Amino acid sequence: METEAKRRRHTCSIGGLLERERGTLQSQSGWVPLLLALLHELQAPASPWSPYFALWPELGRLKHPMFWPEEERRRLLQGTGVPEAVEKDLANIRREYYSIVLPFMEAHPELFSPRVRSLDLYQQLVALVMAYSFQEPLEEEDDEKEPNSPLMVPAADILNHLANHNANLEYSPDCLRMVATQPIPKGCEIFNTYGQMANWQLIHMYGFAEPYPGNTDDTADIQMVTVREAALQGTKVEAERLLLHERWDFLCKLEMVGEEGAFVIGREEVITEEELTTTLKVLCMPAEEFREFKDQDGWEDGDREEDSLTITDIPKLRASWRQLLRDSVLLTLQTYATDLKTEEDLLSNKEAYAKLSWREQQALQVRYGQKMILHNLLELTS
Repeated sequence: METEAKRRRHTCSIGGLLERERGTLQSQSGWVPLLLALLHELQAPASPWSPYFALWPELGRLKHPMFWPEEERRRLLQGTGVPEAVEKDLANIRREYYSIVLPFMEAHPELFSPRVRSLDLYQQLVALVMAYSFQEPLEEEDDEKEPNSPLMVPAADILNHLANHNANLEYSPDCLRMVATQPIPKGCEIFNTYGQMANWQLIHMYGFAEPYPGNTDDTADIQMVTVREAALQGTKVEAERLLLHERWDFLCKLEMVGEEGAFVIGREEVITEEELTTTLKVLCMPAEEFREFKDQDGWEDGDREEDSLTITDIPKLRASWRQLLRDSVLLTLQTYATDLKTEEDLLSNKEAYAKLSWREQQALQVRYGQKMILHNLLELTS
C-alpha cells in the first residue's frame, strides 16, 4: 500500500505543502495532515474528492456522543467510561485546532476560505475520520513504532461492522482487498470488522452499539483505583492503610496499575489477566510475604503461572482474592445511574423500548452489556 504521505501527494492538491510542513504539523493524534487535506478539498471548487464527499453522511447529523448535549451524554452513559473518553477527545481536538490547525490555515489564507476555519467543522471531520478511516497495521517487527497514519478509502468504508462479521480488509503492497471470511448467501449484507470492539468503544468511535447479546467482544472495565478503594475499605487501622498504599505504590513501580488505568473483563476472558492477577495477589498477600516479594522486586521467573485468572477459574481463587474482586465489582456497579433490573425491564418490554429515542436505545445496550459481565463476576465470586 502507498504510504499516507504518498497518497496525499498524489490525490490532494496541497499534498506537497503538507509534506514540506510535516514537522510543524505533528500532533498527539497524528491526524492533522489528513484533516487539513480534507478541509482544503471540501472548499476547493473542482476537487477530485468531491464524488467521495457526496457519499459521506451529513456532517451535522453524526451520531457520536461528542455531539450529544453534555447533560444527555452524562445521564445516559454514566458509568460506561464514554463521557470521560469524550471529554478527553474534545479537549484534545480544541487544543490541536487552536495550536496547530488554525495557525496553519491563517498562514495560508489562499488555500483555506473563512468557512472552513471552524472548530465545529474540524470536530466533525475528526469524528468522520474516527469512524470511516483505516489504519494499515504495523508489521510484527515494527511494534515499537508509532501507528500508521489513517487513510480514507472510498468504497471500503461503506460496510457496517459486526463482531460476527463475514468479511475483512486485507492489506497488500499494491491494493486493499475486502475478503469474505465465510460463504455469504445472495441478498445478505456484507459486514466488515472494525476490530475487537466493546460496545462502549463502538458508540464512542462510531456512534452505535451492537444489540445484546450480539457483541461477543463486549467488555466491562473495573477502574484500577476502584480496586484500591475496595481494598482500603477492608483496612481497620492506620498501619494497615499505610501498608496498603505501600503495596499500591509497588504495583505502580511494576507498571501493573495506574491512576487512570482499568482492568478489562470480557465475557469469556480477563483481558488484563496479568495486571489483575498481580494486583489481587499483592494487595491480599500477608505482610511478611509482601516484604519478601518487594525485596526481590517482584516474582522470579516461572512464578507468575501459580494463579490463573480465567473467567472459569475465578470461583477457585483464594477467598481473599474473590472478596476483593467482588467488592470492586460492587463499587463499579454503584457508578451507574440505574440497576440491572431496570435495564432488563426496558429491554424485555418491546413497546417501552420502541418509545426510547435512538440515543437512549444505544446507551441502554452499552450499559446492559457491561452490567451483565459485572453481574456474572458477582455470581462467580459469591
